[in-house]
Amino acid sequence: MKIFCTNGLKSVLIELAPALEREHAISLSTTWGATVGLAREIAGGAQADLAILTGEVVDDLIARGKAVAGSRVDLARSGIGVAVCKGAPRPDIGTADALRQALLAARSVAHSKSGQSGLYFPTVLERLGIAAEMRPKLVVPESGIAIGEVVAKGEAEIGIQQISELLPVAGVEVVGPLPPSLQKITIFSAGVPAMATDPRAALALAQSIARASRPLLAAKGLEPP
Repeated sequence: MKIFCTNGLKSVLIELAPALEREHAISLSTTWGATVGLAREIAGGAQADLAILTGEVVDDLIARGKAVAGSRVDLARSGIGVAVCKGAPRPDIGTADALRQALLAARSVAHSKSGQSGLYFPTVLERLGIAAEMRPKLVVPESGIAIGEVVAKGEAEIGIQQISELLPVAGVEVVGPLPPSLQKITIFSAGVPAMATDPRAALALAQSIARASRPLLAAKGLEPP
């Protein structure tokens, strides 16, 4: 069974895959990526049996006839976090003003190019009134490169990404989530693409993922949907 899965749920699905394959007597072939890019492929006719993206994108695919109506299954809630290299000083990010000062004091700040957090973070800088000052400091790697890896290599002092994507990266420490007033919560959901070879089996798999993932969410930086 072919799955398109957003990087935000990658650590969860990797851990669940062996048990899912045994339970459903299937072999999983998974394509990882940013939600925007994966959705573009599905909308363009790419074959996939299950898509794990954001809830908004799954709804959009359903509305456009690119995914099966009624197939959305919510899996997890995810917040955006701040990370630094392991052992580096941990800046105060508890309030919007503290985050503003931490960003201005940093030599460089990395965010993703096409992930949900990367698309949102520039609006945070606008709201903090420091977009112009931060522009020369921003490090935006090519799609597919984990922000945690950029920070771990010393290519950026601070990294901004979904907490669930930062936690698995060796060599970084998650300082914490963005302050509540600046946070954006993302719902990750599964949906069955219109091109699925067996829609009923795909929906059953999505429901199994929803059940089996619950005990793992907290350790992966996620919350129940």
